[in-house]
Amino acid sequence: MGLESQIQDTVFLTTLDKAVNWGRKNSLWPMPMGISCCAIEMMATLCSRYDLARFGSERLSYSPRQADLMIVAGTLTWKMAPVVRKIYDQMPEPKWVIAMGACLATGGMYDSYSVVQGLHRIIPVDQYALGCPPRPENLLNAIMKIQEQVSRETVAEPSGED
Repeated sequence: MGLESQIQDTVFLTTLDKAVNWGRKNSLWPMPMGISCCAIEMMATLCSRYDLARFGSERLSYSPRQADLMIVAGTLTWKMAPVVRKIYDQMPEPKWVIAMGACLATGGMYDSYSVVQGLHRIIPVDQYALGCPPRPENLLNAIMKIQEQVSRETVAEPSGED
């Protein structure tokens, strides 16, 4: 057995982006922001039937400083909007957001002065889990799409120095 074949069997080559993104996408730490009825479906996603642990996201973080994925679930009122924005701002980069439910996508059935007509008016949204309320499968699908997005990101920007 030659040296070249031994090296091929024992050395793993990759890029920094791929290695870091592999770790990030398989260990997302969600910050559950259950502000209304959709939070019940978010909680159901954590049970053994849907097994959120297989995506590496079973560790919920109730501290925004230790989270990288914010799952906002329910109807967002203008009174609650500054709180959601403040929690989002406290999360370290990189961070991603899932808006869960029709109310967070468009205001849902609440066409009212007191309801924000879409979470995207307050913070950037990466994925939507639609429905009223959305099924746990919709949330799992949104998490898988976030994982795909994470795997395509660039870890370090070139400094421009030679």
